Amino acid sequence: MNQSGNSMLVVIGASAGGMAALKTLVAQFPKDFPAPVFIVNHMGANTTGEALVKVLNESGSLTCVHARNEQVFEPGHIYLAPSDQHMLIAEGKILVTKGARENRSRPAIDPLFRTAAVAYGNRVIGIILTGYLDDGTSGMMAIKRCGGVCIAQDPEDASYPDMPQSVIANVGADYCVPLAGMGMLLSDLLKRELPERAPAPEDIVIEARIAQRVLSDLSSVEALGEQVPFNCPDCGGVLWKVTEGEILRYRCHTGHAFSASALLTQQTVKIEETLWVALRMFEERQNLLVTMSHNESKKTPSSTSQRAKDSQVHIDRIRAMLRSTDKDAHT
Repeated sequence: MNQSGNSMLVVIGASAGGMAALKTLVAQFPKDFPAPVFIVNHMGANTTGEALVKVLNESGSLTCVHARNEQVFEPGHIYLAPSDQHMLIAEGKILVTKGARENRSRPAIDPLFRTAAVAYGNRVIGIILTGYLDDGTSGMMAIKRCGGVCIAQDPEDASYPDMPQSVIANVGADYCVPLAGMGMLLSDLLKRELPERAPAPEDIVIEARIAQRVLSDLSSVEALGEQVPFNCPDCGGVLWKVTEGEILRYRCHTGHAFSASALLTQQTVKIEETLWVALRMFEERQNLLVTMSHNESKKTPSSTSQRAKDSQVHIDRIRAMLRSTDKDAHT
């Protein structure tokens, strides 16, 4: 590969419904596809991603592999982010890191898009496919600000339209097309003559360095935004608000990052976890009080039995809150 940074890159982000969408997309790539392709598909930490590698190898002409740290990439190959690790782009090579989660995900789409934009500027073509919420929106904004191309799957063509809709609404896609039209579009885009790329904006560079764990300190995060009076739900650290146009995001100094919707979702998850602990403790307390009341003298008036009944009031309230929290989590 050309190490000068003038080669083109294609970066793709997908989540729910991603396997079927990616299968359809890579089937359109010819054997002589002139750019490397990098894919982040959200997956659980306990999955290997081998099934997706197998499907993509069987679906198209290009070789698909799990990315390795410090791997030199080549045109005509597909590199898939491994489970529970971020895939980042540097000049001519891949970085695989165990950095902090972004938008509750690892691998996450934003770090791939952002680091590609810093390293290759207007040579980057970003594609966002089907998925929930809005991972990839901030990263696509970075690609756009660095002169790259933004492609969103037509939401009507997506199994789960949230992610492409968010990019279209908050970034403004250069192209909004169904999967069936992406192969031809990419072929045309990769033939273009491009001007020299300009340096990336400093705030994008800072966030790319944080993802690479080159730096993660208070001064770096303070340069990105203003401190807010609530904490990171993952580590408990203070959060800073980062504003990019209409996009509202939050970061802590250890590296966790959230869009506003991802932060709200994670807060809901943490509230639910806390409520389950409280429910268990109240039920254990009630059981202890009932046991104590059975052992007390029948002739001696006791408040233990009443206290056990009072505990049921708290138990019922917590159960009602859990039902409400469960509805919020699925809204």
